[in-house]
Formats: sequence, C-alpha cells, structure tokens
Amino acid sequence: MAVPKSKISNSRRGMRRAHDRLNNPTYVEDKDSGELRRPHHIDLKSGMYKGRQVLKAKD
Repeated sequence: MAVPKSKISNSRRGMRRAHDRLNNPTYVEDKDSGELRRPHHIDLKSGMYKGRQVLKAKD
C-alpha cells in the first residue's frame, strides 16, 4: 500500500484541487436571433449553425 513519505501541506493539497471545481456553462448571444445559446452549438430556435440552415426552424 502506498504511504506518503511526508505530510502534504494544506497549500499543496489546495493546488492539486484547484481544477476540481464545477464551472457554470457558458452562453453567448446569437447575432441573428438574439437568443442565448451555447458556443459551437446549433441555435435550436432558428436552426442555424455557422451561418447555414441545419435544422428546420421552430415555430
């Protein structure tokens, strides 16, 4: 069984855990419809992605 040779300080333990937090999802305002959407995702209301019509627009 692995046993540490010396105590890990609170600071070093905190540095290791610095990336374990949960992030809020990012949203951007769509240029055409003004709706909020995730970056690099299809705008579900208009069906547009990168200036192209990908899906049928919702009514």
